[in-house]
Amino acid sequence: MKIAVSGKGGVGKTTFSSLLIRSLNEDGKHVLAIDADPDANLAAAVGIENAESITPIAEMKDLIFERTGAQPGTIGGFFSLNPKVDDLPDALSARLGNIKLMRLGGVKKGGAGCICPESTLLKALVMHVVLARDEVVIMDMEAGIEHLGRGTAQAVDKLIIVVEPGRRSIETAGHIKQLASEIHLHNIAVVGNKIRGQKDEDFLRKHLAGFEFIGFLPYDDALIEADIDGLSPFDVESSAKTEVQAMIEKL
Repeated sequence: MKIAVSGKGGVGKTTFSSLLIRSLNEDGKHVLAIDADPDANLAAAVGIENAESITPIAEMKDLIFERTGAQPGTIGGFFSLNPKVDDLPDALSARLGNIKLMRLGGVKKGGAGCICPESTLLKALVMHVVLARDEVVIMDMEAGIEHLGRGTAQAVDKLIIVVEPGRRSIETAGHIKQLASEIHLHNIAVVGNKIRGQKDEDFLRKHLAGFEFIGFLPYDDALIEADIDGLSPFDVESSAKTEVQAMIEKL
């Protein structure tokens, strides 16, 4: 099962991803978690110790040079468009139980879709983990699908968009759906987060009528406190864990 998770910043995308990853691990699945959002820290949310010390692959200059033949930050010139990446998930992952986690990091030079060594390496890595790995793959994306291309989109079993009751979150969901359609990724579902009651659920269903909903997560002070205390949301008492388990059964 290959799942990409996206949504507007602040909606709880990384909280949902971490609950999904830890629940799958609890079920005995081997999970490859990919933190593809430079503004998030999925490792800390999953509960991996010393998460802040994990170096994003986009910042591994020696590795990028070794695999592509070009220095990071350069544009133009000659470099490999098909770098070797199949050994990287096992070599560079932080681990917890049956979970392997990699941080991709961001490409700081150039615009979206820049043809540069680090971008090429990251996209080749994402293509490998989606097409060739036999673990469950969970990718915590930016508010978009920057690392996915046409070649990988066909193999993603589900793009899950996390939304909260709010206009900007809904607008972002529409934008992500449009981006996904451009690379023929149509297996899209929505998870409602920070739900305070039936009114919030009805609001999302009304304004995202064209989407499949696979579940809703409650607004829960325990999850907020977990973030403040540096704990994984999976390690606190919350009904969100039961809701996520039900979503896994649907998936």
